[in-house]
Amino acid sequence: MASTEKDKEMIRKTIFEHLPKEAELTRIEFEGPSLAIYTKKPEIRITQSKAITEIVNLIKKRIVIRSDPSVRMAEPEAQKTIIEIVTREAEITNVLFDPTVGEVIIEAKKPGLVIGKDGATLNEIVVKTRWIPRVLRSPPKPSKIIAHVRHSLYSGSKERERILRNVGERIYRPLLHEVGDVRITMLGAAREVGRSAVLVETRESQVLIDCGINPGSTKPFEVFPRFDVAQFDPSNLDAVVISHAHLDHCGFLPFLFKYGFDGPVYCSVPNLSLMTLLQLDYLDVMSKQGMPLFYDQKDVRESVLHTVPLRFGVVTDIAPDIRLTLHNAGHILGSSVVHLHVGEGYHNIVYTGDFKYGKTMLLEAAARDFPRVETIITEATYSGPTDIMPAREEAEQKLTQIINETLTRGGKVLIPVPAVGRAQEIMLVLDEYMKRGMMKEAPVFIEGMISEATAIHTAHPEYLSREVRNSILNEGINPFESDYFTVVEHPSARQDIVNGEPSIIVATAGMLEGGPIIDYFQQLAEDSRNTIIFVSYQIEGTLGRRVQKKVPEVSVFNSEGKIKVIKCNLEVQTVDGFSGHSDRRQIIGYIRKLASKPENVIVCHGERSKCIGLADYLRTRYKINAIAPDVLETIRLH
Repeated sequence: MASTEKDKEMIRKTIFEHLPKEAELTRIEFEGPSLAIYTKKPEIRITQSKAITEIVNLIKKRIVIRSDPSVRMAEPEAQKTIIEIVTREAEITNVLFDPTVGEVIIEAKKPGLVIGKDGATLNEIVVKTRWIPRVLRSPPKPSKIIAHVRHSLYSGSKERERILRNVGERIYRPLLHEVGDVRITMLGAAREVGRSAVLVETRESQVLIDCGINPGSTKPFEVFPRFDVAQFDPSNLDAVVISHAHLDHCGFLPFLFKYGFDGPVYCSVPNLSLMTLLQLDYLDVMSKQGMPLFYDQKDVRESVLHTVPLRFGVVTDIAPDIRLTLHNAGHILGSSVVHLHVGEGYHNIVYTGDFKYGKTMLLEAAARDFPRVETIITEATYSGPTDIMPAREEAEQKLTQIINETLTRGGKVLIPVPAVGRAQEIMLVLDEYMKRGMMKEAPVFIEGMISEATAIHTAHPEYLSREVRNSILNEGINPFESDYFTVVEHPSARQDIVNGEPSIIVATAGMLEGGPIIDYFQQLAEDSRNTIIFVSYQIEGTLGRRVQKKVPEVSVFNSEGKIKVIKCNLEVQTVDGFSGHSDRRQIIGYIRKLASKPENVIVCHGERSKCIGLADYLRTRYKINAIAPDVLETIRLH
């Protein structure tokens, strides 16, 4: 798997033997999970493509060709040259440079014209500027957070270079032990929902999967993963893998950098922007509520600099004896099923994270094509015997019926949503059903982080469902910018919305824990004509869960920070079918349809009774070693 010093020398020798002297190689570096070949002739990526493919097949490593910094054209001059080379019809909207990897990112409305026939235009850019171009389609809507992430990477390019070199050295260090003793320790999300964190250990390596918080708890001891135990030391981690951007999976990640972690974070490409957005918002909400901050913006920036985004299906070395592959989980944009391959076929672990084994308007169903799986770690959010969700079409029709009834009686519909995932799904449904004439046409007001999260979605259409991807890329229609939608730009507009005509309000946060939804709820809750519709999971202990239980009144903090008692006279409805989680049938079906029957099933991320119940069912019905461990329990897998 990973290499000793002797292996490294053999790799370097193989590269030099297969590439001619005129390629003018200057150095070969182990950078992060990739092998970087620096050259004064970066066009060898095309002119010597067969030789490079041969090398990849021989050394079994990911190779990237980079131009030596000494030959790169100065950035202002390079930008001017690119604009001159590329036809104006391509409509370039942005040119950004990443000195760390010698890439120039070119955003254009017609990327095909930037690439040119058989890549001819790209090759001309390489030859003339010595920068490696990466072409992206200009997003229909600019994202502030994507710009923020790029600025952080640009301004921290020297630091990122150091990080990648250190990561490369750590991944390709000599193996001290034979592969063996694969163990997992549950540091959170065991017999509970929230603070997901699973430590995977071998004799050689330590990898942490997810690093979340529990937004439903007010007790510090229960809010964060159990990093207080002696066996956990951030400086010993080889890598952190983040399955997706929800705070219960990534909200505590920057804390690691505050306390000694200097290693890589792996996640999908869209996930980097989404988790940065949610972490910064978490800091903002906590500071406004006067709560203690366990990390700051500087630590979030460190997370960005240490993150290595991966495309789905790309096999990547992340430790001397562990390879990682991410697959679509169908939960939210960029959500990943994590596949860890330990040793040369020694043990395979699949961690589902939050997953949806069913197609939705927004996303394709979770992937399950793994050649081998010895251990699967599955979520159990909706795994109870009665947790059988209606078909998606049935859920859409129920939502339509409730909205139509509310609007007919002159009421307003309040839909609290997480900014990422459920918000975009509901927007697609509202747009589609109003266009088809099945839902009464009414203004749809969008508020909170939804607009920024949606901009990130439109920047990554290749991760969305086939239909939405086709609409954005081929038809030029962005369903997230429907004429029915009005984005609320300022809180001062809320009063007019509340006093205005019947409408639909889609706002954050999904569990009524902070965000603009609280203001709307306070003003709409006492009018029985109005309806609140829950379309996402409500964690025990949240305001959303209390309202969902139809309590007669609740206490909230008003804009002045004083407690206010609100009478809940509005209609309360829950439409389960929109969840981004799999229900009981889907979880069981997913496990049963895996290409190879797993030896172990670890059940987590669910209420205590549901985790235990699902493990008991799988053990009894399918004779699988299924267990529902508790927090701090360690399980030896092999």
